[in-house]
Amino acid sequence: MQPTASLDQNVLAQIARVRPMLSEFLTDELLETIKVPEHVAEASLVIRRDDDSLATYRAYRSRHSTARGPAKGGIRFHPMVSREEAIALSMWMSFKTAVLDLPLGGGKGGIVVDPKSLSRRELERLSRAYVRAFRHDLGPALDVPAPDVNTNGEIMAWMTDEYETLAGQSAPGSFTGKPLSIGGSLGRDRATALGWFIALSRFYERIGETLVGKTAVVQGSGNAGLTMAHLLADAGVRVIGISDSREGIHLESWLDIGTVSKIKAERRRISEYSGVLTTTNDELLEIRADILVPAAVENQIRADNADKIRAGLMVELANGPTTPEADMTLSKKGVTVIPDILANAGGVTVSYFEQVQNAMNFSWTRDEVESRLSDRMIASFDAVYDRSINAGSTLRDAALAIALERIIRAKIDRGFGW
Repeated sequence: MQPTASLDQNVLAQIARVRPMLSEFLTDELLETIKVPEHVAEASLVIRRDDDSLATYRAYRSRHSTARGPAKGGIRFHPMVSREEAIALSMWMSFKTAVLDLPLGGGKGGIVVDPKSLSRRELERLSRAYVRAFRHDLGPALDVPAPDVNTNGEIMAWMTDEYETLAGQSAPGSFTGKPLSIGGSLGRDRATALGWFIALSRFYERIGETLVGKTAVVQGSGNAGLTMAHLLADAGVRVIGISDSREGIHLESWLDIGTVSKIKAERRRISEYSGVLTTTNDELLEIRADILVPAAVENQIRADNADKIRAGLMVELANGPTTPEADMTLSKKGVTVIPDILANAGGVTVSYFEQVQNAMNFSWTRDEVESRLSDRMIASFDAVYDRSINAGSTLRDAALAIALERIIRAKIDRGFGW
C-alpha cells in the first residue's frame, strides 16, 4: 500500500478541485473561511478500570461550522482516532448536512481507544467522562453527537444521561441515535443503509435502468454494510463479494446474506461460509461487478489500486473511502462515483428527524420517518445529478459545490459579525 495523504489534506484537495465550478459570489477569501473548523477541543479522560487501576485516554471534538445550524456528527471509539481525523470528518459532516439541505452544521469527535479492551462498565465510565470533558462544547443548540465507529445507542444513552445530570434538566435532543425508550427515533436503526439504497435506486431510475440482476461487491460488513447488503438482495441484486476487517469472500453466483449475517452474529470468520473463495480486502475491491460499495473505513481506494477497480459504479457507504488521486483515476476510467456526502447521508438525516421529534416532544411512525427520508434523499440526489450534468462534472464535485455554496451563503447572510 502506498502512503496516502491525511484526511484533512484530502478535504482541502477536494475543495481546491471544485473551485472552478463555484458561483461567482464565493470568492477565494470567503472560501478560506471554510477550510478551518470553528472550534477544536482536546482532553485527557481518566477512568478507573475494574481492577482499580487508572487509565488515561486522549479525546477530541471538532466543530467545523454552525453557519446553517447546530453542529452534527458522530463520536467514534477507535485506536486511530486523531485530531486531524476529527477535523476532516467534521468538515465532511458540514458538507453532508448542506447537501441534504438540513438546518445543521458539522461536528465530529472520538476517543483513542480499542473498545474491545474495556468491560461494559469501563465503557460507561469512559462515555460519561467524554461528556464531562466536553460539556461546554455540546448541547441541542450547539453540537449534537451521534453514534459512529464502535459506538451505539447504549453509549448515546449513557452520554445523554450524563449531559442531563450536568445540565440539571431534561435534554433529549443533546444526542441522537438513542434507544426509543429515551427519545430515539423509529427508523434510525437502518437509516444510513436505507438512504444509501434510495440514492442508488434513484441513480438507476435517472439513467433508465433497473437494479434487478445487477451484481455488487461490499467491502465492510458492519451494521450499515450488512443492512445495505440485505436491501440489495431483496431488490434482486446478486451480492457476489463481501468482507470484514480480516478478510473477504467471493462467490461468482451469489452470496446468501442471511447466512453471512448468521456467521457474523455467531462471531465466526466469514470464510467459514461454505464453498467461497477467500480474498484480502484489497483483492475484494478488484472483483468485476456492476456496483462496488466501500462500506468500511477511509482511504481504501487510492492511487495505487484505483486503476484495478472493475466496477462501473461505486457508491460510498463509508466516509472518505476514496482519495482525491484515486477519484481522478476513476473518472478517467469512466467509473461513476456516488459520493459519501450524498450516499451515506441517511443517518444524519434521520438524526435530524430525531432532533425535531425531541424538540416537539412527539414521535413519528417508522413509515413517516422513512417517507420523509426518501423525499430528502431523492430531492438531494436529483439536485446533485442535475448539477453534474449541467456542469459536466463528477457527482462528487457537484455535491461539494452545492454544499460549499449553501454554507457560504449562510455565512454571508449572517454578515460574519463584521
